[in-house]
Amino acid sequence: METTTTPPPSLPELENLRGIKVLGKGAMGTVFLVHDRAADPSARCPFALKVVEKCSLHTKYDADRRARWEIQVLTQLSHPFLPCLLGSLENPDFLAWAVPYCPGGDLNVLRYRQNDRVFSPAVIRFYLAEIVCALEHLHSIGIVYRDLKPENILVQQSGHVTLTDFDLSRNLAKKTEQQKQNHNNNNNNVVVQLPERISKKHRRILTRWIQVLPDAKNGLKKAKSARVSPVSRRKPSFDNGERSNSFVGTEEYVSPEVVRGEGHEFAVDWWALGILTYEMMYGTTPFKGKNRKETFQNILMKQPEFVGQRTDLTDLIQRLLEKEPTKRLGYQRGACEIKEHVFFEGVRWDLLTEVLRPPCIPSREDAEVTEKVTSGGGMDIREYFENRRAPPPSSMPSSPLPSPSRDTCRRSGSFTEY
Repeated sequence: METTTTPPPSLPELENLRGIKVLGKGAMGTVFLVHDRAADPSARCPFALKVVEKCSLHTKYDADRRARWEIQVLTQLSHPFLPCLLGSLENPDFLAWAVPYCPGGDLNVLRYRQNDRVFSPAVIRFYLAEIVCALEHLHSIGIVYRDLKPENILVQQSGHVTLTDFDLSRNLAKKTEQQKQNHNNNNNNVVVQLPERISKKHRRILTRWIQVLPDAKNGLKKAKSARVSPVSRRKPSFDNGERSNSFVGTEEYVSPEVVRGEGHEFAVDWWALGILTYEMMYGTTPFKGKNRKETFQNILMKQPEFVGQRTDLTDLIQRLLEKEPTKRLGYQRGACEIKEHVFFEGVRWDLLTEVLRPPCIPSREDAEVTEKVTSGGGMDIREYFENRRAPPPSSMPSSPLPSPSRDTCRRSGSFTEY
């Protein structure tokens, strides 16, 4: 499938953008709330700017490609529950791109503000409906998201959600109905084993992580989000194809087919939707273990545990968390299957954007932001990164002894945060 190659709109020079505050830091860069000092001096229309420092790219696997891929994906998006690209800029030191600001924070922060740190079924239904529509649009243009989790679901000013962070997404060619049927016939009897096509080295790494043992008891604890490093260090192909073999995602959200190294497709997003729904309902993910190895073992072998009587919501979760992807809800007909589930009965899918009272509408920050800007607050973005690279000031008193010469004492290297 060919992707859009239209160049993104340009942003002003970085020196013309003033940082108001840091919104977050991730594996790929730092996100600032910024405003254009020339076009918007009072910061009436601030936006989010994701900035990647180029000197740090060489320390992160495939980082430059991932950053540019995210920009490319954003240029293709036009949907109320997905971000649009406002513009991008690049200079010798930085690569940056802008998206609309979501003042409501992420779904994980919002959940922690609730009683018992869980959402009611009605609230879960509202947010899931919008997330399903967002994933449906991504899949319709041949993009599998691969990083669905509460931290990547932001709440807009309107109270509706939007997905963020597309550096782990990729293009996949959609399967024909005949291919789906053939794959289903070939996978009726599934056993947990490593595919023959995996290299011996890859097999050894997976074997250290996954042991098919009797199920261990696992207490419910808050899942701490973390990136899963690719098992195979070969550069993933972005050519058209039915499956991806790269090992990416957040470990508690990784699907069984990814853990088994069998290759994966759009169904991994429906698995992650099941994990997300479980976490919204119970405040924890269903397969969290004491370590990565136990988490992956639980993903392969354990069934999700439910409290109380079965409901339409628990049935939805159970069907999304089907370990065999060809039997998973959403595999055959995508989002249509999920929309038809009884849990969503009565949802007016065509009117979701017209809901005027979502469960949570963020308070407006206009006055606070304007006051901070007009009072001289904020930060210079380039200066921010320079300060981060600078070594911390020494708090030790100066020694009365002479300093050793450069020949007798060599430093092992300058201090850097990463």
